[in-house]
Amino acid sequence: MTKFEIFNTKPKTYRLSDFDYELPEQLIAQFPSEKRGDSKMLLVNRQNGEITHKKFTNVIDFINPEDVLVINNTKVFPARMVARKDKTDAEVEVFLLRELENQIWEVLVKPARKVRIGNKLYFTDELYCDVIDNTVSGGRVVRHNCDPKTFMDYVMQEGKSPLPPYIKRDSKPIDKERYQTVFAEKLGAVAAPTAGLHFNREIINAIQAKGVAIVTITLHIGLGTFRAVQVEDLNRHNMDSEHYTISQETADIINARRAQGGRCIAVGTSTIRALESSTISDDSVNPQNSWTDKFIFPPYNFQVVDAMITNFHQPKSTLMMLVSAFASRDLMMKAYSIAIHEKYYFFSYGDAMMII
Repeated sequence: MTKFEIFNTKPKTYRLSDFDYELPEQLIAQFPSEKRGDSKMLLVNRQNGEITHKKFTNVIDFINPEDVLVINNTKVFPARMVARKDKTDAEVEVFLLRELENQIWEVLVKPARKVRIGNKLYFTDELYCDVIDNTVSGGRVVRHNCDPKTFMDYVMQEGKSPLPPYIKRDSKPIDKERYQTVFAEKLGAVAAPTAGLHFNREIINAIQAKGVAIVTITLHIGLGTFRAVQVEDLNRHNMDSEHYTISQETADIINARRAQGGRCIAVGTSTIRALESSTISDDSVNPQNSWTDKFIFPPYNFQVVDAMITNFHQPKSTLMMLVSAFASRDLMMKAYSIAIHEKYYFFSYGDAMMII
């Protein structure tokens, strides 16, 4: 290579099709593992390219006492509701997306073409909502007729878990427990931070016993996590905004551990997006109570995340692009090929990957 070629080397520009791969349908996990922590884990070393097979319980061995483990404590609420439309009594599915203000929610409805502004949607004879607006994404804005606590109590009791579209079955009672992390605390997500689903109390306690700091952030995952990228040019894709918070205490602990030589190990892509969104001008985490539409794809220089725990992601998804930005696209494609050959399970209820 000439000197001229060295100084004119540019990072490769990737397109949507670069993140495609063939996945046998039988490898899409339809149910959770029998017990939390029973999953397999593919260990990927981005420094030397080594890929090895582990059990998720082995994750403890790859976290050092000086490290900090960052988890997303968002809590999934049972957002899928059934209502009756006024006048016709037709059944309508109402998928709660987010509370915009007191008593007012953004929702998706199905069948959408039959639900218009002015309609009433009855959950019970007494509890209903008025459709008051349309959204640019094809949803509706509704106002329910009771106080927020009464409405949320009803949702928690009668709503169904909002399983991802690639899980081809109706939600079952087990999903209310297993499509939720053991550290879920802040209600507001319509999709689980699935990397966290592998952790049970025993694993968390064992990590803490080593001296590892475990801290929380909150990012409420929206349906945009499943939205397909429609453009080949990744610079033209826009992410949906999601609300996140990082406390001063969490920021201080992460920054202190990294300053002392420890690693920031992020559990899940939602945690990574929150942490990387919080940086301002240096390689440190800042407290935040804000919204992020950060889209991470290669090439990207990570500011604060040193290692990650994640699941296996859909072809051509923004999540696949994020992990490729962290470990390199070629290494990720190799890892996914190995995982498919070894019959790892993919997506939300699937097996885990740790990238160090």
